[in-house]
Amino acid sequence: MKSVVVTGSTRGIGRGLAENFLKRDCKVVISGRNQAQVDEVVADLAQSYGGDKVTGLACDVTNAEQLQALWQHGKSQFGQVDVWINNAGMSIQRKPLAEQSAQELTAIVNTNLAGVVLASSVALKGMQAQGSGQLWNMEGFGSNDATQPGMAAYGATKRAVTYLNKSLQKEVKGSNIQVNTLSPGIVVTDLLIGDYDTSSQAWQKAKKIFNILGDKVETVTPWLVDGVLKANKTGSKVAWLTGGKAFKRFLTAGFNKRDLFADIEGA
Repeated sequence: MKSVVVTGSTRGIGRGLAENFLKRDCKVVISGRNQAQVDEVVADLAQSYGGDKVTGLACDVTNAEQLQALWQHGKSQFGQVDVWINNAGMSIQRKPLAEQSAQELTAIVNTNLAGVVLASSVALKGMQAQGSGQLWNMEGFGSNDATQPGMAAYGATKRAVTYLNKSLQKEVKGSNIQVNTLSPGIVVTDLLIGDYDTSSQAWQKAKKIFNILGDKVETVTPWLVDGVLKANKTGSKVAWLTGGKAFKRFLTAGFNKRDLFADIEGA
C-alpha cells in the first residue's frame, strides 16, 4: 500500500489521480492553495474510501516552507511518502508575449517552473532520508519542443521541466529513488479552457482539434495511475497521447464524432 502526495489535487487531473490511487488501495495526501477546498475534497473522498486513507493540507508550491510542511504532513500521517507527483500548474490566456502582463508572466513561471523545482528539492531530500521514493513531474505543451504563438511562457516552463527531469535522473542514478515523467496529453479541464477566450474564432478552431485529440479526466487518470504503480526504474515515462494514437485519432475523426465540451457551460 503506497502513500502518495499529489500537488494541485482539489480538481482536474490532480483530483482524478488522487481518486484513482485511492481506488487502488493507496493512501493519498490532497493539496491545493485553499485549505477549505482541500478539506472539502478530503471529506468527499473519505466517504468513499475511508478517513484513514486520505488526508490533506493547503500548500502554495511557490513557498518552500509550505512544501516542506506538506512532506512532513504526509510522513506523519502515513509513515513515509512513496510517491510525490508535481501536478500543480497554471495557464494564462493565449496571446502574444508582449501583450501579457508582468504579473501573469511571473505567476506562470513561479508556479510551473519554480514551484516544480522547489517541490522536487523537498521531495528528493525526504526520499534520500527515507532511502527510496518516486518523484513524478508533468509534461505539457512545449515539453517536446513544439511551439505555438501565444504559448511562449507556458511552453518555456514545460520545456524547462523536461531538462530538470533529465538532470535529476542523473543525480539519483544508482539509488532507490526514481525521477519519472507523466504526460497526460490533452485533457479537458478548467486549465485547458482557461487558455482561451471561448467567444473567439480561435477557440472554435482549437475545440475541433481538442475533440479529436483530447480526453476527459476520468478516461486518462486511471491509466496514468496504473502506469505510476507499475514503474520500476528511474526515467520511466507514462504517456497517454502517443504519436501513434494521435495519428489514429485523425484518421478516424470523420467516423467518430466527439463533443467533449457538451456539458461544460460557456465552452
